[in-house]
Amino acid sequence: MSRSPQARLEGSRVPSFRRTADLLALSSPLLVLLALVSMLNRSPATRLQAMPALLIGSGLLLFSLLRRRRRRALMLRVLREPASGKHG
Repeated sequence: MSRSPQARLEGSRVPSFRRTADLLALSSPLLVLLALVSMLNRSPATRLQAMPALLIGSGLLLFSLLRRRRRRALMLRVLREPASGKHG
């Protein structure tokens, strides 16, 4: 007997904390995009007002990239070190 489409959807729901994390991951690139679009739409005299959003979004993206690289390097180091006390 096949499950109804509603039952299949309920079984594959994404937890709310995961949805929140996904939205937060998109916030920095969207902030940079918003800043660039607003810089294009402003007059040359007022373009400077969009710079804080561009700098903050870029800084958040850079920090995220560095943190991810550091975490991956640490994980690789832990995986490469020999297991102590397991076979000896």
